[in-house]
Amino acid sequence: MITLITYDITSPKRLRRTNKFLKEFGINTQKSVFECDIDNNGLKTIRRYCKKFLDINTDSVRIYKICSGCINKVLISGQGIKIINHIYQVI
Repeated sequence: MITLITYDITSPKRLRRTNKFLKEFGINTQKSVFECDIDNNGLKTIRRYCKKFLDINTDSVRIYKICSGCINKVLISGQGIKIINHIYQVI
């Protein structure tokens, strides 16, 4: 599932750590924005990370699930790449 993750983290150390962590799941398409093609287990891992390492009083993380129909309606102005929903086949 395509998932958009945005964040606003107040501590530079937590910000760098979160950015590095999220690179394992998706593409950093803009500052503080990641577009990921992940499953529910990946989503749970990200949520556990946020609960464990972020300060809920000062930091903010938003996770948006984007349906396959909506991803085809994404418009990009300027530079950028478009994440597509991959169909996997196990052989």
